[in-house]
Amino acid sequence: MSAKRDFERMRERILASALVHIPFEGWSEASLMAGAKDAGFAPAIALDAFPGGAPDAIEFASEQNDRAMLEALERAEGLKGMRMRERVALAVRLRLEGSMREREAIRRALAYLALPQNAPLGLKLLWRTVDAIWYALGDSATDFNFYSKRALLAGVYSATLLYWLNDRSPGCADTWRFLEQRIDEALALPRLLGDLSERVFGFARPFRAPRQGRRTDVR
Repeated sequence: MSAKRDFERMRERILASALVHIPFEGWSEASLMAGAKDAGFAPAIALDAFPGGAPDAIEFASEQNDRAMLEALERAEGLKGMRMRERVALAVRLRLEGSMREREAIRRALAYLALPQNAPLGLKLLWRTVDAIWYALGDSATDFNFYSKRALLAGVYSATLLYWLNDRSPGCADTWRFLEQRIDEALALPRLLGDLSERVFGFARPFRAPRQGRRTDVR
């Protein structure tokens, strides 16, 4: 096993053990050091594994969850036969279901990322997640749609994540209904904007002077 893989494996073990402490101690060096000790390492090894401290650990956890989602998508049956909205819903659902046992740690991470100095990291991780989803679903947009799709999905994902954190319905059924509603709204937004644009620009047309040389014959 390569040194890089050994290092990654160490980080995985420390983080997995630290997740037990994070709901009580938050994302902190204390939690990471306790996790290192529980994983069989010297507590100070946590600072080698995550030299950036809590932000480093949160980013690593998010990357792990993104990878798990992508692997689950690859195993999903009938994905190619689904409509795009169904694929998106499945991807978001898999992302959240894979984190079910970490809900309290995620709640603490969101509180940490809500601090002004940590907000850039929060946006970075959100962008990575929605970008990974679109890429996995075969999105090949390179124009403005590239950004609009990710912006819309970021809104859907963020709202669903917050709802899911407090959902106690059996199998999180309420969350999946909420997700469907948010996707419907996201799909409707471009149509609404297009209709508004048509109304705004169409309103002035009757007052425009007719173009010169316009043909009036009908064949």
